[in-house]
Amino acid sequence: MSQAQKFGKNVKKTDNQEVTSKWEQYKNYIYTGVFLTVALILFVVNNAGGEPEQGPYPPYYKKVETLKLSDYKGKVVILDFWATWCPPCRKGIPDLVELKKAYKDKGVEIIGLSLDAITHDGSTLRDVVPFMKSNSINYPIVKADNQVINNFGGISSIPTSFVLDKDGNVFASYVGFVEKSVYEADINKALSGKLDTKTLKKAPQFTLEVIK
Repeated sequence: MSQAQKFGKNVKKTDNQEVTSKWEQYKNYIYTGVFLTVALILFVVNNAGGEPEQGPYPPYYKKVETLKLSDYKGKVVILDFWATWCPPCRKGIPDLVELKKAYKDKGVEIIGLSLDAITHDGSTLRDVVPFMKSNSINYPIVKADNQVINNFGGISSIPTSFVLDKDGNVFASYVGFVEKSVYEADINKALSGKLDTKTLKKAPQFTLEVIK
């Protein structure tokens, strides 16, 4: 074999190697491009819905619902400080239930502030929900704390109740059992707008846990 033939074979082999090398390089570029494209598509899809959906709460987590008094502005509100162990409190509950039924569509709300968590070492707190069910309480009951008691001037005896006008002003307060007719007179007075608001004071605001 001539020297020229040997040289030609070597050239041919070298060309094949170069082609193979270039293909491997292009192939890497192609794979890289495909990977980046897929990654970009997945990123867009996963973020197209806005905020990610929250997963379930762990089994030991208790989501607490709260009630804000400020949310009831524009309504006549009766605040009833009570406890399950208090006889006059229990006596007044049916009247409050009836008042709620009668005035629920007229801009009146009743909020029961249970003292069971902070009286008798909290031993009667577990009785609140069964009591609510057995008495068909149809208005929210919240867990009172020492701060809300102090803000309302201290509650020395229960039941103690406060009646608020539509602007959140306290225009009547009572210690002890209150006849249903007394509350009705207050409600009608507040709904009629015949109150001298200049002499009234705003009720202290609170955010308390709802008992359910």
